[in-house]
Amino acid sequence: MFVISLGGSLICPDEIDIAFLHPLRELVLSYVEKGAKFALICGGGGVARKYQEAASKLAPLSDGQKDWLGIEATRMNAMLLHSIFPKELTFGKLVSDPSETITTNAKIIVCCGWKPGHSTDYDAVLLAKQFGTGVINLTNTEYVYDKDPKKYADAKPLKSVSWKEFRTLVGSDWKPGMNAPFDPIAAKEAEASGLKVTLAGKDLQNLRNILDGKAFKGTTIS
Repeated sequence: MFVISLGGSLICPDEIDIAFLHPLRELVLSYVEKGAKFALICGGGGVARKYQEAASKLAPLSDGQKDWLGIEATRMNAMLLHSIFPKELTFGKLVSDPSETITTNAKIIVCCGWKPGHSTDYDAVLLAKQFGTGVINLTNTEYVYDKDPKKYADAKPLKSVSWKEFRTLVGSDWKPGMNAPFDPIAAKEAEASGLKVTLAGKDLQNLRNILDGKAFKGTTIS
């Protein structure tokens, strides 16, 4: 089972990215033909942040309310993914609670957000624990950096980093809509569970390399 946390900004940066989703679909189906299984966990990305920002301008919102808006955005993204795969290969409903045991012969499971307090990265960690595997985190950056590359021109990409080092970089608190390589609550759970997370960008040949156990561009967190 490959557990992939799919950043919402890859699915719908400003509008739905068909140019990314079509080859992703073909890639997943090609590996399914070889016997692979996938759990795809969809983030909310820019869509979630737009709703959170708009609502916050109209009324004072709690973090919980902002998270629920984000969760609904993940559900839309996940429903889109769920609809583009053949029904005979796909689990019949979106998985919204990764703490529940999933028993199925389906080759493709599509998951959305669960509850406030974390991003779908945390949901991916719980699913990876259930399936006895790691997490592949596809996002809009290829690497974890030693400091914020948006603020520091000399930020250096890291090929590998320990959970202790990573958690020092991202902190320990979750804020709705935060844009971290892997959310702090998920990082804490992954460290406690001894999970490996492979963070990579959106290049699908790079994803193929990861799935095939070949050299890839990205960061391994363990």
